[in-house]
Amino acid sequence: MWAGTSYALAAGLMWGLVFVGPLLLPEYPAALQSVARYLAFGLIAIPLAWLDRKALRQLGRADWIEALKLAAIGNLLYYLCLASAIQRAGGPVPTMIIGTLPVVIAICANLRNARRDGRLPWKRLAPSLVLIALGIGCVNQVELQALRQEADADLSRYAIGAVLALAAVACWTWYPLRNADWLRNHPGRSPRTWATAQGVATLPLALAGYGLLWAGMAATGSDFAMPLGPRPDVFLGLMIIIGLFSSWLGTLCWNEASQRLPTALVGQLIVFETLAALAYAFILRGSMPQPLTLAGIALLMIGVLSAVRVKPEPLPA
Repeated sequence: MWAGTSYALAAGLMWGLVFVGPLLLPEYPAALQSVARYLAFGLIAIPLAWLDRKALRQLGRADWIEALKLAAIGNLLYYLCLASAIQRAGGPVPTMIIGTLPVVIAICANLRNARRDGRLPWKRLAPSLVLIALGIGCVNQVELQALRQEADADLSRYAIGAVLALAAVACWTWYPLRNADWLRNHPGRSPRTWATAQGVATLPLALAGYGLLWAGMAATGSDFAMPLGPRPDVFLGLMIIIGLFSSWLGTLCWNEASQRLPTALVGQLIVFETLAALAYAFILRGSMPQPLTLAGIALLMIGVLSAVRVKPEPLPA
């Protein structure tokens, strides 16, 4: 239980980095950041795949098709929606919407996987979910108040960003449920191998996406300096860092957690990503969180720690 929680914490800390890229590269299209991040992930996975080639050969056609689905929806589409949302609404609004993932995934998994994982009793799970929801609500209240005080705020732009963030939530509700299905159905397979397989599956998708984006920009007469944009050093550095830590290593840690914990529980631990993203956002702002934000963070942590102690109960035959 605690090993799985530690892996989920490590994944959350690394996944929080994905909220930084769009804030540091506002002039780069979100689609370019998405395909570039996962192009880096795929290239990083190639030497890792060579080292793990024996285990990868054991994967069948159905396994590779599943890896492609996870790569397309949980990687490329999710980050495209998230980066677009951050560029339109800023960091706080997408972060607060993505912050609902622990509650959404926990409820979906408890409804969907009770026969396999056992059911987390709703009466015992409810206090944890309420604490997490209250914590997210406190943080959201502070960020929304700040948005209302901006004189030049474009409400339609923020609304589009919120819708894109909801689409990202849908993608990442689907991803951990399907990813956990494969891992729990293949307990003898290495989570490291599965993370590498997803990286290999992502590479051709990212290459195709990069090529289509480049061709589309050329056809429309865009003045954006493809293939690396106006700040190639910063762009390349960020994509490599995010590709290595947030994509491959973060996925590896999440796979380790998913193989150890019930899906309904591991879904709640995505709250670590929200906390990390908020911490990085305040570091970039150079300001301390307000008291209500700190109270929200405390509620989130209490909710997660109490959820870890809830044990699943097997359903009667």
